[in-house]
Amino acid sequence: MLVPSTISRPSPFILRIDWSDGVSTSILLEKMRDECPCAMCKGEQIMGQQVSFGMKMFAPGMNDLEKLVPVGNYGVQATWKDGHDTGIYPWKLLRQIAVQNALTEEQLANFMG
Repeated sequence: MLVPSTISRPSPFILRIDWSDGVSTSILLEKMRDECPCAMCKGEQIMGQQVSFGMKMFAPGMNDLEKLVPVGNYGVQATWKDGHDTGIYPWKLLRQIAVQNALTEEQLANFMG
C-alpha cells in the first residue's frame, strides 16, 4: 500500500507529500479542501442514490489547514480554520487528489516566490 513517508507545508497554502514509492507531490490546500470526502461536502449514498446537501459554502479560512491527524493506519483527518473537520482522507484518495492536482516545478516556483 502506498503511504506518505512525510507530509509538510513549504508555504501556508501548499501541502507537500513524499510517498513511500519515491513520488513527491505538492498541491494547493484549496484543491485538497475542494475534494473533502465528507458527506456534507460530497453528499452521500441514500438508498442507492447520491444525495447532495446543497451548494458549496464559502467561509473565511476554509482553505487554511490547521492540522492533519492520522486516523489509524489508513489516512488523515483534516481540520480547517473555518472549523470544518469531518473529512477523512484515506491514503488512496489522498494519493489520487495529490497526483491529479500536483503542481509542476514551474508552478511551485511561482507560488514560492
